Amino acid sequence: MEAFLAEIERRAFRMAQLATGNRDDALDIVQDTMIKLVQKYSNHPPSSWKPLFYSILESRIMDWHRRQSVRNRFRSWLDRPSDDEDTEDQLEQQPADISSFPDIQLQDAEFMEHLNQALSEMPLRQQQVFLLRIWEGLDISDTAKAMQCSQSSVKTHYSRALEKLRIALKDFKP
Repeated sequence: MEAFLAEIERRAFRMAQLATGNRDDALDIVQDTMIKLVQKYSNHPPSSWKPLFYSILESRIMDWHRRQSVRNRFRSWLDRPSDDEDTEDQLEQQPADISSFPDIQLQDAEFMEHLNQALSEMPLRQQQVFLLRIWEGLDISDTAKAMQCSQSSVKTHYSRALEKLRIALKDFKP
C-alpha cells in the first residue's frame, strides 16, 4: 500500500490543486483520501486500489466545492471580502529533459501555461475525466467507477474536454 500511495501522491495532488486552486486545500484533500483508502480498503486487492482511490478523491473534491459554495453564500450575505486564493501555478513546472535549448524550453513553458489555463477554465467534471484518462491512464470503466457516473457520461465529458483543449491549444504544433 505504501508504494502505491507514494507512486500516486504527486499526480493526485496536482489534480486536487487544479480542482481547488489552493495548495493547502489540495494537500488536505489528498491526505484525507489516502487515509480513507488505507482505513477502508487496504484489505482489497491492489488492482482495485487505483479506481477506489480516485473515487474517494473525486468525492473529497466535490465535498470541497460544496463547502466552498456554502461559505461563499455566507460571505456574500455577511458582505465580507473573500479570502485571497493562493496564486501559485496550478501545474508545477516539468523539468525539460528532452532539450536544453532556450527556445525549446520557452515553447514548452508557453505550452504548459496555455494548457494550465485551458484546464483551469474547464468545468470540473470535464477536467477530472481528462486528468483521470490522460494523466492516470484509467480506462473508461475505471474512470466511470472513480467518478461514480456512467461510461457514456465519461465519454461525453472526455470528448468535450478534448474539443476545448484542441481549440485552446490550436496554435501549438506537436
